[in-house]
Amino acid sequence: MSNLTIAAHDSRTMLRRNLRHMQRYPSLTLMIIGIPLVFLLMFVYVFGGTMGTTLGVTGEGRSAYVEYLVPGILMIAIAGVVQGTAISVAMDMTEGIVDRFRTMSISRGAVLGGHVIGSMIQSLLTLTVVMAVAILIGFRPSAGPLEWFAAIGVLAMITFAITWLAVALGMVADSVETASNTPMPLMLLPFFGSGFVPTDTMPAGLRLFAEYQPFTPFIETIRGLLTNAEVGNSFAHAVAWSIVITLLGYVWAMRSYERGAERV
Repeated sequence: MSNLTIAAHDSRTMLRRNLRHMQRYPSLTLMIIGIPLVFLLMFVYVFGGTMGTTLGVTGEGRSAYVEYLVPGILMIAIAGVVQGTAISVAMDMTEGIVDRFRTMSISRGAVLGGHVIGSMIQSLLTLTVVMAVAILIGFRPSAGPLEWFAAIGVLAMITFAITWLAVALGMVADSVETASNTPMPLMLLPFFGSGFVPTDTMPAGLRLFAEYQPFTPFIETIRGLLTNAEVGNSFAHAVAWSIVITLLGYVWAMRSYERGAERV
């Protein structure tokens, strides 16, 4: 078999292992899905009546705010999933299973690739549930088939990038507790971007940070595709940030894996 075939076979094996872990610990999956749902319901029903009439978005009250809010909630959902991925990687590292894998004839990329693919499947499940609940409470995307296809592609691109970063954070974490905390800023960045309010309503210093951090173009691209809002340069910036984050996470994770292999 070619090296590519071996890597694909090993990746499937590692993916099955991670999917079985998801089945054994359903409470973690439920928590990952529950967090963005809590934010969605809280902001729509507690703050939506006021926010929807003061942000200058189309419509009135909660119905207007839910249209604005959902893209930011989707980013929080992705960040929550990758936090679980970092924890899972850290558990493998601290329990010694990765050291065992290093001594076996297994494609090294497959060990981490299994975590990445498993995380993307979990993200798909989470995003589907969040979107379904958003539609039930009043979100009415105006996207056509092409825009939906593009939005799904962008969400997959963003998830892939952030997942590799989370894998790297899990690899270098000293403990599971550390791994649960280091990806936390990823869940906070949508709050400090355009996820909940337009950036032009922020103070100058915070607005500068919000406009140039990666989650703002991520959110603006998804918002534009789903609601027919103007995307502008956000799509190009989202692609550029995704490429940078993917390369950073992949190189960091693989080098951490290789350094560990040298010590075995």
